[in-house]
Amino acid sequence: MFESHHARIDRRDQGGYGPDSERFFTNASSITGERMPELFHAVYGRGLVQELPAIAHRPYLVVTMEDLWSTFEPLLSKGRGDVHIVETLQRSRLDSIADELPPHASVIGLGGGRALDVAKYLVWRRPVPLFLVPTSTSVNAAFGQRAAVREEGLIRYVGWSVPEAVYVDFDVIRAAPADLNRSGVGDIFCYHTAHWDWAMANERGLTEPRWPYRREQVDEARTVLDRVLAAVDEIHAVSDEGIRTLMEAHRWGGAAFNNAGWNPRPIEGAEHFVFYSLEEVTGKAFIHGQAVCLGILLMSALQENDPEGIRKAIDRVGVGYRPEDMGVTWDDVARALRQLPEYVQRAGLWYTVASDRPITEKFIDYTREWLSS
Repeated sequence: MFESHHARIDRRDQGGYGPDSERFFTNASSITGERMPELFHAVYGRGLVQELPAIAHRPYLVVTMEDLWSTFEPLLSKGRGDVHIVETLQRSRLDSIADELPPHASVIGLGGGRALDVAKYLVWRRPVPLFLVPTSTSVNAAFGQRAAVREEGLIRYVGWSVPEAVYVDFDVIRAAPADLNRSGVGDIFCYHTAHWDWAMANERGLTEPRWPYRREQVDEARTVLDRVLAAVDEIHAVSDEGIRTLMEAHRWGGAAFNNAGWNPRPIEGAEHFVFYSLEEVTGKAFIHGQAVCLGILLMSALQENDPEGIRKAIDRVGVGYRPEDMGVTWDDVARALRQLPEYVQRAGLWYTVASDRPITEKFIDYTREWLSS
């Protein structure tokens, strides 16, 4: 029964959504279509970082990564009070850091997801104005209210921090490795597997009572996904158009969690669970989008949900999703897959294909051969 029902959903998705799709990038709307607080204010341009000392409240704290600081330190010296180099996402350690920091009037978060999440967390602990400068298009962390931190080995999303603005500097973004920028499609392409998971859980009667299945939420997320799918060549080229398209999708996706009443279903599913499990079994930190794209491919295969179609899109962008691209082995991936149902239960995650269909040794062998080809 489920297969025929989902086939009808897929056919509805094929046709796109016409001119109305524009409103999700220009208007303040929630994932439900109701009027909500605006999406994060995003500024696109060049030469944006050197303007921050004239904007940020002084003295300001800069939160960044060690490999970035030598490049940006000269631009952020005037008015700076201190700098925090991110080394951990452990919540207990971040609480100690927040308590130990000297007074500051604002925070500038500069970097990838780890730096931006720590900046948001510190502002949540000690509220001051926040300014964010993503240095790649790799994740949507610049546009989400909550911060990703670690507790007892598990990722938790906590807090509430909204920046005064998110500054997207085309030249800063393009200075990052192209592979890192391209990997950002993972946080949008994951809608492909997430929507199948939600429809399946609804068919089984296993959706969460506070998050009943809503077709309009799927449609809105699909509009965002379709815009990114239409721009895969520009995203591969890391052109201004590609950067803007992907960051606008992140801008929508980052706020969607809140705007859906903290419902992750329209934007995240079993593909992220694969990523979390792989982190746990290897103890490694990954480029987020690479691991998520691997999860998309594995879970779309388990779902029997057009795995070749989404693989072609990922390949056109140029994301490295094979284990060797991430410094791990297929044996590591196999261990992550074998423990996936147990991990989902232990972490209290929602019902997806990872809980619904067994991951057999035959499936592991098949996907290894498929993705190695």
